[in-house]
Amino acid sequence: MGSKFNELTMDAAVDRRPMGRYPRPSMVRDSYMCLNGKWDDGVTVPFPLESRLSGFKHKFRGEYTYHRTICIDKDFVKSRILLHFGAVDAIADVYIDDSLVCHHEGGYLPFTIDITDYIHIDKVQTLTVEVRDHLSHLYPYGKQKKKRGGMWYTPVSGIWQTVWIESVPEKYIKSVEITPFLDKVTFDVETEEETIGVEIYDGDMLVYKGKSDNPYFSVPIKNPVLWTPDNPHLYDVIITAGRDEVKSYFGLRTVSIEEVKGVPRILLNGKPFFFHGVLDQGYFPEGIYTPNNEDVYREDILRLKALGINTIRKHIKIEPEAFYEACDRLGMLVFQDMVNNGRYSFLRDTAMPTLGHKSIDDTKRRVKDEVKATFEQHMEETLAHLYNFPCIVYYTIFNEGWGQFDSDIMYDIVKAMDSSRIIDSTSGWFWQEYSDVDSLHIYFKDVQVERSDRPIILSEFGGYSYKIPEHSFNLKKNYGYGKATSHEELTDMIEKLYEEQILPAIDKGLCGSIYTQATDVEDETNGFYTYDRKVCKVDADRMRKLADKLAKRITDGT
Repeated sequence: MGSKFNELTMDAAVDRRPMGRYPRPSMVRDSYMCLNGKWDDGVTVPFPLESRLSGFKHKFRGEYTYHRTICIDKDFVKSRILLHFGAVDAIADVYIDDSLVCHHEGGYLPFTIDITDYIHIDKVQTLTVEVRDHLSHLYPYGKQKKKRGGMWYTPVSGIWQTVWIESVPEKYIKSVEITPFLDKVTFDVETEEETIGVEIYDGDMLVYKGKSDNPYFSVPIKNPVLWTPDNPHLYDVIITAGRDEVKSYFGLRTVSIEEVKGVPRILLNGKPFFFHGVLDQGYFPEGIYTPNNEDVYREDILRLKALGINTIRKHIKIEPEAFYEACDRLGMLVFQDMVNNGRYSFLRDTAMPTLGHKSIDDTKRRVKDEVKATFEQHMEETLAHLYNFPCIVYYTIFNEGWGQFDSDIMYDIVKAMDSSRIIDSTSGWFWQEYSDVDSLHIYFKDVQVERSDRPIILSEFGGYSYKIPEHSFNLKKNYGYGKATSHEELTDMIEKLYEEQILPAIDKGLCGSIYTQATDVEDETNGFYTYDRKVCKVDADRMRKLADKLAKRITDGT
């Protein structure tokens, strides 16, 4: 990208407080007041209360109240004043002085409050956030568990993504939905204004300028440059409506399924592609759910690209937008999981399927209507929130049966909302009728796949453990799926697994594989990198050679 737009996102509107960069790169305005940093009680936002970076000195017991003062200057105000929370786990009541302005439930998605009517310009007021989190399984919870250990991790509570304020005109752009194709892009703009202006730039070069009286419109792109992991080319866009203006970006890319030489394949931009990926939990030693700054996302992605990885499976967690923007700009594909709620049973959801009992009728599972409704709402909000990021090419609805119910109905809902991406209804096992792929988890035994009428994704495998004590979270415990005692032995084991089992499976329809995992996480020591990211536990040169063989195999085979 040219310098005209570099300052819009990664490097712009930087507040020196923690996680202070402009937090919504998918829709940038010139209005930004960051509320991160130390609040009145000494706790640092936006880090979970259980994390070291939060500065919270006590044991969290399910309830906590944040306080801080705010003062809105008259020069800041355009018309309406919007208060944004990136994510608060799990239930939040927000007050301006003594007035309740919002009640929000669910800990992974952003929410916005119009606080205009509660603000006294140039007056100091109190912002209060009452948080409750008892780790109720009514709400999405991912890998959190009160008694952490093994594949379950330290729970998080409270404000863990950026809190910020912006001001907008009376009539403003509420949302922009951008859908890329190979030679055009469509926009769906929610606004009360009747005319929408659009400028599209390729670097500093203006490639389109026009207006539309229809909120849904299409723009052709001449001489298109496609987005790929090797060439993550992005176009910048400025959208205006009345007095409001927002900046965004898009990448021209498609993902589709076609039969190629008798084998179902997933195509990226119309060509067969092997999704060579890793599982990424999104955990950090000091901040648990939140890194100490946004650069960590870029650094993690570059570490994986250095190993030849082109895909991240973002495992049952929704990240701040900075993560997805970094994937867009650096060229990393994302398989995005929905975040589970509902009940988990080790015997039913893990032990029995691992032994081979992988068939259930998920329409007959006893799941409360309230739990179903909460999951569906969160799923739909996730799809809307992440729609514009070109890096995301694949959605997983349920993982290993955790909270699974009516997956065919959930598939239809996702497909109706977003038909431009691949849908994995049931990752691992408990497959029903509807899914775009056959999704397999294979640990403790050889990877064997049989030809199918759908593309095959090995959505979890590997997980070999190699523990380096001086870079480990827990010196007493160790968790993984096989054991190595050195860098060389771990690389040998991984290389043999790919050479003898993954490469031959490509000929039978395997289109992607997700190795467990990117980094160690707490007790789990099965990452390519240690939990602190200071040590790469595999030979990078040999890993890149493996990546080249995977790409060549799917190209030669088709």
